[in-house]
Amino acid sequence: MSLHVYIILALVALVLCSVGFFNFVYFMSVGYGFAIAGLGISLMILYSGNLTLGTILGGVLFLTYGCRLSGFLLLREFKNKNYKKVLSDATQSDGSMPIFVKVMIWIFCAILYVLQVLPLAYRLDHKAGDSWILWLGLILSLFGLILESAADISKSKQKRVRSDMVATKGLYRFTRCPNYCGEILFWTGVFVGALNTLQGPVEWVLSILGYVGIVYVMISGAKRLEKKQNKRYGESQEYRDYVAKTPILIPFLPIYHFSKNELENE
Repeated sequence: MSLHVYIILALVALVLCSVGFFNFVYFMSVGYGFAIAGLGISLMILYSGNLTLGTILGGVLFLTYGCRLSGFLLLREFKNKNYKKVLSDATQSDGSMPIFVKVMIWIFCAILYVLQVLPLAYRLDHKAGDSWILWLGLILSLFGLILESAADISKSKQKRVRSDMVATKGLYRFTRCPNYCGEILFWTGVFVGALNTLQGPVEWVLSILGYVGIVYVMISGAKRLEKKQNKRYGESQEYRDYVAKTPILIPFLPIYHFSKNELENE
């Protein structure tokens, strides 16, 4: 893939996730959605002559993923008072963050977002035709998107009924973080869909970095959420029973904690 394509994708990601300068949380949330949607559109424009049905659907999945994520987060911000408080607290701490740190976060996020979409970019660049492995990847990504969307909707509904407890019903019976699980599945599909088209060490290394990077971010996010929930709900026996029997990230995989389990020490 030529250098100018990398540069264009990087600029698109930088511009669209720059909303993080309004609130640094946006670098990794609303700006993330904007960037993935914009990168999906950019790939379809840059490689308009190489598009196939499968790669068009891949670009549409990026666009849908990004619009859904940013739309959901913005809607939650406007409608959810508790989430408004969280962002308000983050905004206050944002004021003490050095501009250099913000710039580093901005650049790091933009690079990660570009790395995540590179598998589809390489398939387009090599003019690869549709294959069963691409369709397998698309199915995985679509299922991940549906899982993530359903988890977010379910959690919002449950929290409206019981704000004093984490979501425990529906998808949350199988994993405490079904939205993060869906995210991982989405990007697994993107990576898998390009396995038969990646060429040379550079393409393999960059694609693996993007995939491993987002998986690491999701594991770290689940770990931070666990600590936050332990602090807020740790006194509740109902919560203790729930976390003791429900995997933290992957359904049926008996990993129940990513952080030190403070609850066992009380």
